[in-house]
Amino acid sequence: MKLIGPRAAAAAVGFALLTAGCASSGASANGAGAAGIGGETSATATAAGTGDQAPATATTPGTSDQAPATATTMICRTEAAAEIDSALGVKATVSSPTWTDHLYSCTYRYPSGSMQLSVKELSNSTQTDAYYHQLGVQMGDTGAVMNIGQGAFHTTNGSIVVRKDSKVLLVDVTGLPAQFGQPPTTSGNVALTVAEVILACWSGD
Repeated sequence: MKLIGPRAAAAAVGFALLTAGCASSGASANGAGAAGIGGETSATATAAGTGDQAPATATTPGTSDQAPATATTMICRTEAAAEIDSALGVKATVSSPTWTDHLYSCTYRYPSGSMQLSVKELSNSTQTDAYYHQLGVQMGDTGAVMNIGQGAFHTTNGSIVVRKDSKVLLVDVTGLPAQFGQPPTTSGNVALTVAEVILACWSGD
């Protein structure tokens, strides 16, 4: 069983307060959001719609490449980004999201590095199992992380993969320094904290 670091434990204290905020931001997630200047936004923006950008790759609901689910889009939206800012103690600039081959992703940019969040939407449990295990092979499954989602593991570079229903979340911290945040902690703890923030958002979708 993996033990969470001090930052992840501290972030958990506020998770009960995250659900309503994340869910409310996601309520309009499938609508066309207002793009930030230059396609990016500060993660701490508070104006209605600010930072809630439509995916860079347009899709049409009802087709084989339909729009991402509301819960999926939460990873790049203003409310979740603000909660991640608070949990890590560092403000991010979040890129415009992309939606390609049922993979929704965006980059959180910081002065000292970057972190990529992505969600892969699958059609059924068999596909979800296969994709989850494929990431384990590609990225190096270093052991299960308990009590998050319906299965999770850290990778050799400290990133974390979490599955829930037919979605697979990847918090890729490859672009972050070994110690990050205020106060500094390991990139592995950063990945776990961010994943827990996102799962708290999903619990209210």
